[in-house]
Amino acid sequence: MRMRHLAATVGVAALALTAVACGKEEPAAGGGGGSTASDSCGDLHKFTTAADVNVAGSPTFTKAKTRGNLVVGVKADQPNLGYKDADGKRCGFDIEVARMVSAGLGLDPDKIEYKEIPSANRETAIAGGEIDYYVGTYSITDKRKALVGFAGPYFVAGQDLLVRKDDTSLDAGKEALKGKKVCSATGSTPIQRVKDEQLTEASNISEFKTYSECVSQLLDNKTDAVTTDDAILKGYAATAPDQLRVVGKPFSTEKYGIGVPLADKAIRDQVNTILEKSATDGTWKAIYDETLGKSGSPGTPPPLEKY
Repeated sequence: MRMRHLAATVGVAALALTAVACGKEEPAAGGGGGSTASDSCGDLHKFTTAADVNVAGSPTFTKAKTRGNLVVGVKADQPNLGYKDADGKRCGFDIEVARMVSAGLGLDPDKIEYKEIPSANRETAIAGGEIDYYVGTYSITDKRKALVGFAGPYFVAGQDLLVRKDDTSLDAGKEALKGKKVCSATGSTPIQRVKDEQLTEASNISEFKTYSECVSQLLDNKTDAVTTDDAILKGYAATAPDQLRVVGKPFSTEKYGIGVPLADKAIRDQVNTILEKSATDGTWKAIYDETLGKSGSPGTPPPLEKY
């Protein structure tokens, strides 16, 4: 079965010592997850790299310009958002957003160095200079805004539930979670909401570094639901439509932002300018249709929240 093969692939990849990143190898960064799709990414979107870009007052841009490329934090276990195909090529909506920003900053998107950063380590990686920016279903929250800067949002999702296709016990959504086993990624907004709202008992909550591990738990009947943003869940459901489905009762608003160093307002403003341009010139719609739009759900760029 496709999803069981997928879960096995994830497990093997997680044990690998290195991760392939667009032609270059780098150490795996603490459980990024490895390949989650057997299908080829196909051709990535072709971006024109901007010329003569200067982001005055941005230490992040200066460092990247000197280096000659950007270092971007991503995820690798989210079909249609951020993942690697069987050949190790990175693809998905978040990857294309990361590449679009690189091109807009005047740095070749094909030279990006990707680092797989688990949800719980994102703020540390940004604040410590391990990455220049982070693009990976990173919900903008007031708590996080005290630690990092955010450009965006570039997408708005909602928390939902992924269940086994033949299980109808959770069709009412979050109200039916009491007594059910729930799984999500450590450090993620969705699992914190489950705890804060006491949607199920603490003993029924399990957490892993990646969502793909939760999906494996679901397929093995070790949990009743995987909870995170519906965009992520739809990607998994589309990979195994005979085994999994999304309940379709979203119970939050998740605004995805690009995480940048807190004090670097110059780079944040420049990334916002790139996002704003993509919304008006059709680029956002093009990369959405090529990636996340394959799920059949339409999408439109959200208004930016500059601060």
